[in-house]
Amino acid sequence: MITVLLVLQAFVTLALIGIVLIQRSEGGGLGLGSSQGMGNFMTGRGTANLLTRTTAVLATAFMALSLILALLYKNGGTSSGESILNGPVPATSAPASTKAPTAPLAPLPPVPGESNATPAPAPAPAPTPAPAPAKN
Repeated sequence: MITVLLVLQAFVTLALIGIVLIQRSEGGGLGLGSSQGMGNFMTGRGTANLLTRTTAVLATAFMALSLILALLYKNGGTSSGESILNGPVPATSAPASTKAPTAPLAPLPPVPGESNATPAPAPAPAPTPAPAPAKN
């Protein structure tokens, strides 16, 4: 039942998008709804009325299908109708480690070809040895 309604919802959505796109807007839009390409079948005014009514019918069908699907999904899967957010938290396979790292991480090397990469800090100079005591 839900699958059939979802397919119908998809068709109504695509039809609504198509009908809205072929309507002539104030600025011209795509202008496909004009009587120029229709021959003598319909006048410009008749085409506009048809497209406006079709848009209204498809929009009503879209909203009705959306509400029906929302009501069907409300109780789908659980008999109590509760949200999945109110359910228990699923257990993880391994507990997360809360222990802090023992040593700081080394900085990443610069990205090749990137001009604004900050250079890695220079290593600290080796400490100079203390002078030996003078012999008397």
